[in-house]
Amino acid sequence: MSLRQRLENLPVGRKLLAALLVLLAAVLLAANLAFISAAYWISQQSVAPQALHTLGRLIASPPLSHEALSSAGAAERLLARLDDYPPLRAAVLYDGDGVSLAQLQRGEELQLPQRIEELEAWRKQEFRTTHLVELAQPGRRPGYLLLIASGELPGAFYTGTLTASGAILAFSVLLWLIVARQIRRLVTKPIRKLEELSRQVTREENYALRARRGNRDEIGSLAEAFNTMLMRMEAREQQLKRARDDAQAAFDQAHSLAEETRHSNRKLELEVQVRSKIEKKLTGFQNYLNSIIDSMPSALIALDEQLYVTQWNQEASVLSGTSLSEALNQPVFLAFPPLKPFLAQLRRTAEEHRVEKIERVTWSKDEEPRHYALTFYPLMGGAGRGVVIRIDDITQRLSLEEMMVQSEKMLSVGSLAAGMAHEINNPLGAILHNVQNIRRRLSPELEKNREQAEQLGLCLEAIDQYLQARKIPPLLDGIQQAGTRAARIVSHMLSFSRRSTRQLAPCLLPALIDQALEIASNDFDLTDRFDFKSLLIQREFDPELGPVPCTANELEQVLLNLLKNAAQAIHQRTDADAPGQITLRTRLAPPWAEIQVEDNGVGMPDAVRKRVFEPFFTTKEVGQGTGLGLSVSYFIVTNNHKGQMEVHSKRGQGTCFTLRLPLTAAAEHTGS
Repeated sequence: MSLRQRLENLPVGRKLLAALLVLLAAVLLAANLAFISAAYWISQQSVAPQALHTLGRLIASPPLSHEALSSAGAAERLLARLDDYPPLRAAVLYDGDGVSLAQLQRGEELQLPQRIEELEAWRKQEFRTTHLVELAQPGRRPGYLLLIASGELPGAFYTGTLTASGAILAFSVLLWLIVARQIRRLVTKPIRKLEELSRQVTREENYALRARRGNRDEIGSLAEAFNTMLMRMEAREQQLKRARDDAQAAFDQAHSLAEETRHSNRKLELEVQVRSKIEKKLTGFQNYLNSIIDSMPSALIALDEQLYVTQWNQEASVLSGTSLSEALNQPVFLAFPPLKPFLAQLRRTAEEHRVEKIERVTWSKDEEPRHYALTFYPLMGGAGRGVVIRIDDITQRLSLEEMMVQSEKMLSVGSLAAGMAHEINNPLGAILHNVQNIRRRLSPELEKNREQAEQLGLCLEAIDQYLQARKIPPLLDGIQQAGTRAARIVSHMLSFSRRSTRQLAPCLLPALIDQALEIASNDFDLTDRFDFKSLLIQREFDPELGPVPCTANELEQVLLNLLKNAAQAIHQRTDADAPGQITLRTRLAPPWAEIQVEDNGVGMPDAVRKRVFEPFFTTKEVGQGTGLGLSVSYFIVTNNHKGQMEVHSKRGQGTCFTLRLPLTAAAEHTGS
């Protein structure tokens, strides 16, 4: 057993005596150390320096200093007289040149400085109390006496200290014995009596015994508390006896009720099993309903009468960016901020129990505008009243409606185009035929013209010179060009009234695009010093896209129209710092091959973008456009190639036309 465990197992009285003994020894040792340290400090800091100063003043008197510096022997005799002086450890006498004449050392020999110049270095190494005395000499340089104090205390001091410590120790031991006797009487004996009483109570189980009160200290309080505990234990013993009697009677009664309880438990078990099955079915049905609600493409949100969210499906989380845990039990305008403007309709639905519909709202999703239809239904039932919000994404539906409206416009113009074509073709044919006849009848090369001119006495060469001088042939050229252009417009209009009979052939789109670029660069009008060739053309062709079935000349006409429109949009910009750029892209997006023509021109407002494919709709001035370019292009892509054509544009940010052509030709492409 270790010393610490032995000390911990000692009785309380012995622990106190041991602690007191250790305390006395510690106090005695600390007092002796403090006394010796103080005596040493006083000796070194006060007594030794004063003694050295006194001794220095005596030797510095003229008779002694002259005699000591006269010779080395005189110096040694003077220092020998100081040998009996206890505070002195060593001394050195230096002549006028600073050289050591004689030395005195007591005890262990020190390495004293031989020259006065070495004194400072020696002091830094030894750390001793020193005193340097100047010895004056008439007519010569003064000498010096170095006195070094002793660092040891006198032996009598230590003897006296030990004697005093022994006396104090003896007195402390006597005091300790007196205190030990009192501790044994006042602490140890009362505790042992309580211990013996507790053992007797445990052995005899007699709770009527009591401890003597004794002194009014902690031990007396402990005895009183022990008596109180015995009294309570005695009372508790009597209560236990009565309780045992009552328990026996209760046991008999409980035994009679046990059978009834078992029968009731069987009934409860059956009811719990049935209830558990019902709860499982309800939980499964609830999960099934939640799965159905989350699988719906519409966002569904249920609110209570205070417009706090009670139900929130997955589509609502995707649309709002708020999770189910964050949305539940929150006001709807916090969980779904875009619904805040419709709080009045929601309150009206909850209070008046009628359906409210908002046909179309536009919100941004992924930085793209999306269109939604809102429907507010009143919620009534046993669980309370509220509102159900259904949010449907109608962006695709609106796009389809726009395409249907566009298709209906195209179909409606078909009958108009057919009638106009027949009505216009006749005068156009007559104009072009008559222009050709005029040229033939004015030509000197025809023999019949010469015969007729001779009969009338006219010269065809003179008539030709007159016509050239009056610039009649250019006028005829203008009539023919205008008629040809009108015939081409009529031909485009006829395309609306009948389906194309052209066969689709595989074509490489990059080559077709480059050819359209070359034609556009050659045909573009250099109005206002704007050159198509000055534009930056960016090609982004998908290398995985192979030949695509199409009619090359029709698709080339579509690309040419888009390139000219892009160049004109760039020409209309007011900011000429950024260079004009047209980006041409091809991309494989099964089942489509996509072509994009994008420019950084002025762009289009929404009102123009929605009508851009309408026949005869143009934003150009009168005489500069017919409004058929994009409508014919749309007809070529959607009708002749069974593809798609759409436009994305923002005012001031440019325009992007997207063409989608099917990768495989339709089974029945040719029309009757």
